[in-house]
Amino acid sequence: MLAALTGLGLSTAAGLNAYIPLLVVGVLANLTDSVKLPDGYSWLSNWGVLAVIAVLLAAEFLLDKVPAVDSVNDAIQTVVRPASGGVVFSATSAAAELDHSAWMAENPWAGWLLGIVVALAVHVVKATARPVINAGTVGVGGPVVSTAEDAGALGMSLVAVFAPVLVIVALLVLAVLAWWLIRRVRRFRARRKAARARL
Repeated sequence: MLAALTGLGLSTAAGLNAYIPLLVVGVLANLTDSVKLPDGYSWLSNWGVLAVIAVLLAAEFLLDKVPAVDSVNDAIQTVVRPASGGVVFSATSAAAELDHSAWMAENPWAGWLLGIVVALAVHVVKATARPVINAGTVGVGGPVVSTAEDAGALGMSLVAVFAPVLVIVALLVLAVLAWWLIRRVRRFRARRKAARARL
């Protein structure tokens, strides 16, 4: 159960920022005993790979703070974030240990699929809300929200590794926040449609 929560937490973080959970897992696998990478994932602890991930993280960090550019970045990340979610779910042995399921251990693709679906769901909410936030705040809110997302991805990654039980609380908070954001987006679009109809 804890392994599944770790995988879910890391996949959720990947939906916010593809590179933070990869970097957290890779660095912790190198420097601590908190993360043990399964066979086939040792590449994730290679310092060369981690350096490339760090460069990609720096680029993502900057691009995601610029209004309009952040939407283009989100479009590109539609492939990257779910893939990252699949990797981190599987790389932490969460898939093999999910409810001590022999089926999950024999079908590693299922862990990938779970990670991809979770990361994609988070990414879709993020990518849908960002243009509305930029338009509603004349671009000022984008960098603030992006910084909060990065902090959330880092926090969720660390919680997923060190206190996976708290992932349940974090996921509930994110679900409420997603529900609130979706309602705001719908209201914003309805107001814009009504304003256009009056013209």
